[in-house]
Amino acid sequence: MTILNSFTLALGQLGDPRFRKVLFLGIGLTLALLVASYAGFLWLINALVGEDATLPVLGQVTWLDDLLSWSSLLFMLVLSVFLMVPVASAITSMFLDDVAQAVEDRHYPALPKVTPVPFWDALRDTVNFLGVLLLANLLALLLYVFFPPFAPLIFWSLNGFLLGREYFTLAAMRRLGRDGARKLRARHGGTIWLAGTLMAMPLSVPVVNLLVPILGAATFTHIFHALQARP
Repeated sequence: MTILNSFTLALGQLGDPRFRKVLFLGIGLTLALLVASYAGFLWLINALVGEDATLPVLGQVTWLDDLLSWSSLLFMLVLSVFLMVPVASAITSMFLDDVAQAVEDRHYPALPKVTPVPFWDALRDTVNFLGVLLLANLLALLLYVFFPPFAPLIFWSLNGFLLGREYFTLAAMRRLGRDGARKLRARHGGTIWLAGTLMAMPLSVPVVNLLVPILGAATFTHIFHALQARP
């Protein structure tokens, strides 16, 4: 009931202006990062191949760099399907303190104000989270190939664990500090993983998946307060 109630409360606040602001910032920065990554990849191809290349039998060819460029575009488009949501989740996490504060302002107004996470601390946590998400999801691509029937379960379980860990820590750290958040997370690991898995399931649905970071942060803020209140 804790998870369902928390999600329902988060869903009811989706129209909050602070939620929308974080959503648009996350999507905009994610698209900019993907475009910049593709531009850098394209530059690397051109630097390695150049305008002309010499191949055995065929001799000098001038179309190889164009072929590789178009192939790289297709590759990046396919890869972005798998990576856009993890990247968006990581980047959006930089601004999720605003979401947590919006939740507490509406549902827990008696709580004292907290000091916002310093920008550089948030950036460091975002980079760490992004690295873990990308590496884990890239490694998971191998498991999808070898165990295709279990691909959805692997995807949901993996990202559920990572999202649950990140968003619960973010919500708890604001009130308990990093060590306190870690201890509370260890006591309720099963609940947090289950809630994270439920958050990960919409990651498979285009467009809806972009709302996951916002809903996740709001939901886990409620879950944190519910778990903290337990004896």
